[in-house]
Amino acid sequence: MPLSLKQSIEKLTKEKAAGPNPSFSTFHFLLAIELIAEKPIGRNKLAHELGIGEGATRTLIRKLKETGLISMSKAGCALTQKGNELWNEYQAIVKKTRIEKNELTFAEYNFAVLVKKSGHKVKTGMEQRDAAIVAGARGATTILFKKGLLVFPAVDRNLKRDFPEASNQIARLLKPQEDDTIIVVSSDDITKAEHGALAAAWTLIDCN
Repeated sequence: MPLSLKQSIEKLTKEKAAGPNPSFSTFHFLLAIELIAEKPIGRNKLAHELGIGEGATRTLIRKLKETGLISMSKAGCALTQKGNELWNEYQAIVKKTRIEKNELTFAEYNFAVLVKKSGHKVKTGMEQRDAAIVAGARGATTILFKKGLLVFPAVDRNLKRDFPEASNQIARLLKPQEDDTIIVVSSDDITKAEHGALAAAWTLIDCN
């Protein structure tokens, strides 16, 4: 059975190369694939966008190429058919966006990430919050879309009534549907906010 995107990325991250451990994580792989999916990108620009060193970027590119997810040309790194298939699989499940400050945010940089058909997996939202914090965020708030309403886990508190600005942003940017999960993540560092959003979403993605 072909590996899912989650299995593929985790396999790449866990594989030990010769020499010191590379200074990148699962979420650098995800962001790299996202950047490469937009258009071909060179190694130096990719390193700059990811915020990691050139050596780590070389290792990351090599692993992506060895797995058949990218190809190299004068234009830079580009996704292969296999890479595009995995990226499309991921995009069908996860949607990530920057959001403005609202009643649920508490730092300079904020992301909201939606994970399709995952609300039934959420208990209290603590697992998603903890994952975001481990990835460097200051905190995260988990929201569910149930019976046509945005609510908090366990308490079913109506978001539109109590947090109208946050509710309007989420509805406009992410367009949630039944059983979707939305996680709002905040940090004073934009990279940590984005990594926190990806880490929170990662807890809800199945391996196959």
